[in-house]
Amino acid sequence: MGYMGTYSVCICFPKKFGVVTDAGSPVDVKKVFMEYAEEGGDFIRVEQLRRFLVEVQGDAEASMEDAERIVEEVLHRRHNNAYKCTNYQALSLEDFHFYLFSVDLNPWLLNQVHQDMTAPLSHYFIYTGHNSYLTGNQISSDCSDIPIIKALKRGLRVVELDLWPNSTKDDVLVLHGWTLTTPVELIKCLTSIKEHAFSASPYPVIITFEDHLTPDLQAKVAQMVSQTFGNMLFCPESDSVKEFPSPEELKYRIVISTKPPKEYLEDKSLSSRRSNSHREKDSDEDIWGAMPADLTNDDDKSDCDTSEHSPWDGDNEACDDRLFRPLGAPAYKNLISIPAGKPKGKLREKLKVEKDKVRRFSLSEQKFEKATVCHGTEVVRFTQRNILRIYPRGSRVNSSNYKPLIGWMHGAQMVALNMQGYGRSLWLMHGMFRSNGGCGYVKKPDFLMNVGPNNQVFDPKAKLPVKKILKVKVYMGDGWHLDFKHRHLNLWSPPEFYTRVGIAGVPADKTMKKTKKRKGYWTPVWDEEFTFQLTVPEIALLRVEVHEYNMSEKDYFAGQTCLPVSELRPGFRAVPLFNRKGEKFTSLRLLMRFEFVQV
Repeated sequence: MGYMGTYSVCICFPKKFGVVTDAGSPVDVKKVFMEYAEEGGDFIRVEQLRRFLVEVQGDAEASMEDAERIVEEVLHRRHNNAYKCTNYQALSLEDFHFYLFSVDLNPWLLNQVHQDMTAPLSHYFIYTGHNSYLTGNQISSDCSDIPIIKALKRGLRVVELDLWPNSTKDDVLVLHGWTLTTPVELIKCLTSIKEHAFSASPYPVIITFEDHLTPDLQAKVAQMVSQTFGNMLFCPESDSVKEFPSPEELKYRIVISTKPPKEYLEDKSLSSRRSNSHREKDSDEDIWGAMPADLTNDDDKSDCDTSEHSPWDGDNEACDDRLFRPLGAPAYKNLISIPAGKPKGKLREKLKVEKDKVRRFSLSEQKFEKATVCHGTEVVRFTQRNILRIYPRGSRVNSSNYKPLIGWMHGAQMVALNMQGYGRSLWLMHGMFRSNGGCGYVKKPDFLMNVGPNNQVFDPKAKLPVKKILKVKVYMGDGWHLDFKHRHLNLWSPPEFYTRVGIAGVPADKTMKKTKKRKGYWTPVWDEEFTFQLTVPEIALLRVEVHEYNMSEKDYFAGQTCLPVSELRPGFRAVPLFNRKGEKFTSLRLLMRFEFVQV
């Protein structure tokens, strides 16, 4: 007879996961409703709503037609067609709360271009990507046009393509050189850019080429670009660019930026040296390449010298001279509207502003940070006429990102981030470029462009007085029961949400605060106010994150957004939340109130 073992069975039941209830209107909403409601306090009519829009919401141009459209839309959504049976066009308290909590009816910003778009390109922050073709990490992921398409649909305006010969040296591929990334054909990327360039914005798309090509292949690229884009392609009238055109002038145009090909004689000894150099690479270095210059002991160099540029930094503009043969490619050179390159010498010389010539200059994040320590005001002065591009250091092989604010506060136009590197740095990028209708171009604040009577410019290190006070009140949130499955949060206890609210900006403005935890309900009510003193409100970003408290592990992510302070509309506002990738949730939103106090 066989032996049958004994087993103990433990059955665990999760606690009740919270309930979905109508949290009702916050006290402040009830108070303002009573203040503007008609006598008796039960309804707000069209005229009273218009007064509310002007006096509380700060919409000085609100008309009776605007208020009437809101009333009709709210009644239609909440009561279907029943409201048409009566001529009483008015909102109850519940209708009024519904309006305030509707993202499309009561948005936190006006989604339209409102800035002057007629200044030179150097006067704008530009939505810029790094290695735009990569689907994942910097070493072994696939190269594809799909990330480019996604980024353009988000409003990205600067696409970076690394150009390399194929194995037979008769065609051009896009890939991250000296890595295991699988290539994609250049023509496929160009075709996708043409099809999607202006799906989110009419303003110019700039393509930056990191060029590793011979003159023959440069000529082939020129032909591809010209045939693909046709009249969309903007070509400069002369070789020397004295001032960049404006975004308005370049509407619906494609602009090329790269280092112009060098024209010099190449003798056999140079060819031999190049051949030997390549053989040494093949035999002595693995696919990761040499140690990035950013990670070597260059911290001790005097004058913050950034003149050396490693071919493994992720941006090889300074290393490409050895690839060019005698005559260059005239057709290729004629495509370049934004010339790139690095003058010889130390950084101070490289940042020299020329009166009759403008250019683009690139620095890795680490070299840029060093430059700001020693030459902060020179960087600001350089970016008033020229374009500065910053890119992630070579050691960010997982496609992570650096903090972009240091670039913006020094006037850098092209702060290039990895669009697949999801995280707080990219959330800040998304927040900045929600400004100005999401068109991908944000006018730099005047203080970055001004020159004083003694030729002085903005000093990012200077201690500044408080210019503006921002009051932020977080009332409540809703939508988690619709956008989050229970398994996304804590299965063993009711939800316990809290909100983190803070400022990203210059160091003096940077701060982070949080609400108390609210336990047991899918519609948490916090009703807490925070005050932020801002010295540079023009580039400050309001960070908002919601988390679900978990006592035993790391708290669960439950939504985020990042809002440019300069674009915030005062009053009660519905604020949508986004996931880690920056994609908007269908239902998730917060009810907040913004108030500015001038100092």
